Amino acid sequence: MRAVDIIQKKKEGKTHTKEEINFLIKGLMDGTVEDYQMSSWLMAVCFQGLNEDETAYMTEAFVNSGEILDFSDISNTVADKHSTGGVGDKVTIVLIPLLAALGVKCAKLSGRGLGYTGGTVDKLESIPNFKCQLEDNNFKNQIKTIGAAISAQTPNLTPADGKIYALRDVTATVDNKSLICASVVSKKIASGANIVVLDVKYGAGAFIKTKEEARELADLMIKTGAKLNRKFEAVISSMEQPLGTHIGNSLEIIESIEFLKGSYNEDLYDIVLEIAGHTLILANLAKDFNEAKNLIDEAIKSGSALQKLKEIIKAQGGNPDCIEDCSLFNVGKNKFEIKSKSDGYISKLDALNIAKACKLLGAGRDKKSDDIDFGAGCILNKKIGDKVQKDDILCTLYWNNVEQTRLNEAVKYTEDAFEYSNLKPEIQPVVYK
Repeated sequence: MRAVDIIQKKKEGKTHTKEEINFLIKGLMDGTVEDYQMSSWLMAVCFQGLNEDETAYMTEAFVNSGEILDFSDISNTVADKHSTGGVGDKVTIVLIPLLAALGVKCAKLSGRGLGYTGGTVDKLESIPNFKCQLEDNNFKNQIKTIGAAISAQTPNLTPADGKIYALRDVTATVDNKSLICASVVSKKIASGANIVVLDVKYGAGAFIKTKEEARELADLMIKTGAKLNRKFEAVISSMEQPLGTHIGNSLEIIESIEFLKGSYNEDLYDIVLEIAGHTLILANLAKDFNEAKNLIDEAIKSGSALQKLKEIIKAQGGNPDCIEDCSLFNVGKNKFEIKSKSDGYISKLDALNIAKACKLLGAGRDKKSDDIDFGAGCILNKKIGDKVQKDDILCTLYWNNVEQTRLNEAVKYTEDAFEYSNLKPEIQPVVYK
């Protein structure tokens, strides 16, 4: 078997066998398949596609390229979730302690952000002294003792995916659905969870722009999980406007804390409810969605979910006092208020523009080695459908150290994110399906 023959076969639109996929992945790992050969094959895949079986073969090969965590000695129902990413997406920080408080063991592996705003790891590291880099034994022990842990992913899990993603990033082969599916599903399987709910986002602030594309990707990931004996469900949600009201690392942790205290924005509640509800049903802890909702609401009302977040923070070296004292967070010492340009209703709030503004203020990075300003970001006062009068405060930008030209650009992006209408617009639900 030769790599060049496999490349030629896919270039001609033919279907690979499992052995051919395994040959490529194993060869990449041991050096017998060169990076340029894999890059050529990836481009052929982008033009010709992979069918469902080929996608499952690739996913399984990724899983088998490294370690697979095993939680069977802790529980036969260990949950995880994955989001395809968005602006103000702090769902993990709310969801994991909420589920753990309801008896679901949660093994959450998260990443850093590379783009407009930070990833879950960046947000958590804005908590004073919080440690996200957990060794496998510590990760497992924390799940066993307090029911949940949130850790940065170790390089021992799906290393083949890591190598291939690095190639995809520089060869314009990121946006193929099968390659996305194999990357996401393999990491979720290798992380040891047997219940996974996916949050597939579409819209201005997501890399998937339409509901239809999001549905296709969700279906493919569910089917691939099933082929590899894993329960996957998916929620398709809108990212036309930012999720919640706080965007930026420290700011999103603060909003998450307020959520678990019972003060939350409706769209953030809706998506958390949807994901948590499905997880509870899959874990046989609720017989239907109504029962799941009652359990979720009670965990918030009673304070048990907030207490679980405090336990997670303490277990991972963070200062749990931040739950009650938000002054412990780094929030930008400088601020600028964006005001309404006219009377009317907010008809559009472009999530991508808000994300670009926050990145200019320091909330995101261009490359993985860049530092992030945990205190940079934006707090929204108004969202789509809200009535405004001229000079009402729409949102406030926060930053610590930014050049004036970048600040000016951030202000312009934020102002342009808001559009107005005389009539109240129809508000679309955040959860599509």
